[in-house]
Amino acid sequence: MRAAFAQPGFTRLFAGLSTSMLGDSIMLLVLSIWVKTLTGSSAMAGFTFFFMCIPAIFAPLVGVWIDRLRRKPMLVWGNLLTAVAVLPLLLVRDAGDVWIIWTVAGLYGVSFVVLPAGINGLLKELMPDDLLVEANSSLQTIKESYRLFGPLLGAALFAWLGGWAVALVDIASFVIAAAVISTITVDEEAPEREESAYWTQLTEGLTHLVHDRVLGNLLIGFGLSMLVLGFTESAIFALTDHFGKEATYVSVIVSVQGIGAVAGGVLSARCVRRFGEVATSTLALVLLGASALGIAASPVIAGVLVSVVLFGASLPLLVVAYMTILQRRTPQRLMGRVSTAAEVVMTVPSAISLAFGAVLVSLVDWRWIFLVIGLATFAGAGHVAFWLRDELRGRTTVAPEVADEPPAPLDPSSPLGPGVGAS
Repeated sequence: MRAAFAQPGFTRLFAGLSTSMLGDSIMLLVLSIWVKTLTGSSAMAGFTFFFMCIPAIFAPLVGVWIDRLRRKPMLVWGNLLTAVAVLPLLLVRDAGDVWIIWTVAGLYGVSFVVLPAGINGLLKELMPDDLLVEANSSLQTIKESYRLFGPLLGAALFAWLGGWAVALVDIASFVIAAAVISTITVDEEAPEREESAYWTQLTEGLTHLVHDRVLGNLLIGFGLSMLVLGFTESAIFALTDHFGKEATYVSVIVSVQGIGAVAGGVLSARCVRRFGEVATSTLALVLLGASALGIAASPVIAGVLVSVVLFGASLPLLVVAYMTILQRRTPQRLMGRVSTAAEVVMTVPSAISLAFGAVLVSLVDWRWIFLVIGLATFAGAGHVAFWLRDELRGRTTVAPEVADEPPAPLDPSSPLGPGVGAS
């Protein structure tokens, strides 16, 4: 990872993003804990994350706008506006104010759409292609490292002073991140002026994903997992209730997950370089499915925690492999639209599962929920392994048409066809 930090500007970008990630790690779990504490409902607590996913449905509209802006100023203003969006949490007092928490969760979701797209674009400006995996691995490792103490710190601060104190820490983290990122010196390419019809511009990101056989099939595999993974947000509270734990014990589970996540983050760059992005993604899905089945089969909380470590290890492997291949196979002029289109494909199934999970947890035992998660994730891994079996043998090459050529017609013999970038 040293080579990544030797690149001008990356150290400051890393410092700024690390600060905002710390605020996220402290705040995000508190939002659902706050709702659970005010209402006593596991379903309502899990539903909090549903509101965070809603903005992703409209992400392509934002993607067109992102591609018209320089990435650095967008990240600076995006962090400042996110800080402003968190301010209403200072007004929450009782169960009647749950709508404020859900509103802030929705605004947080907007941030989750805009900022990652800006980060992807700025990384392509700062880093050569062969160092993108190191940059992604560094960022994912520090993000997952915060799971070791961020949720515990947030829960402790919430229990000690209340949600308003957690909100203030989160606000400060975004302000500091904006200040640090503003000091980066980067000679950004001016966004290209496009003369095509607005609808064409709007759909070009999704078109790129669909016609790129590798990216498209990876998204299908991930989508199968995301279609059920959101069940965990409600099921985790039912799990803690079953073992006689308070709602705040979820922070302990997330912190234990962080142990595996740190290991996965550290190993992710090595795995991608050794096995390739597709093989690493498939391995991550298998680990994720196995961990969900382990949680379902655990008779004691200790067994759950062991499986949660494996769960944590799978996530950074998945994220680093996917973000690296997305950045490498996407031209800069489309990075905003492709990033937001991928967000839709990944998040809409997750939003559906969050909403369904909030209802399901009151009807079905939590063990059955984790069993379904495990089986569906294995199905996603199977899809990737079958349709991208040639790419499993090595690192996927950059799509040769990534710069300018329009996508080729779809091949009906495959779910997505070879399209552009068939390797």
